[in-house]
Amino acid sequence: QVQLVESGGGLVQAGGSLKLSCAASVRAFSAHITGWFRQAPGKEREFVAGINLGGSTFYADSVKGRFTISRDNAKNMVYLQMNSLKSEDTAVYYCAAKSGLVVNTTPVRYDHWGQGTQVTVSS
Repeated sequence: QVQLVESGGGLVQAGGSLKLSCAASVRAFSAHITGWFRQAPGKEREFVAGINLGGSTFYADSVKGRFTISRDNAKNMVYLQMNSLKSEDTAVYYCAAKSGLVVNTTPVRYDHWGQGTQVTVSS
């Protein structure tokens, strides 16, 4: 049984920072690609950031330079450090994991999902 549990969401003012965490209970976590997605009200779920098995990171253009994804395989944890937050970053943020070698940006490629954590940025 694979479980992903996000934490760290909340309310923050524009320009502020938040760090999201994702705890994974999955066998061979280090063999899984992990990523963060977000979904704002009335919008489709979109890719935010991903990290591959070698530690290379990938970001949506909208968050490049502001967000940082990282992982700790020893702790089965994935993190998303979010700086210089904007009101348009307001969304439910989801942690996701998949097998394979490629960081995909489409949600359907991911096998496992967390329940999501709300991030609200006030302007």
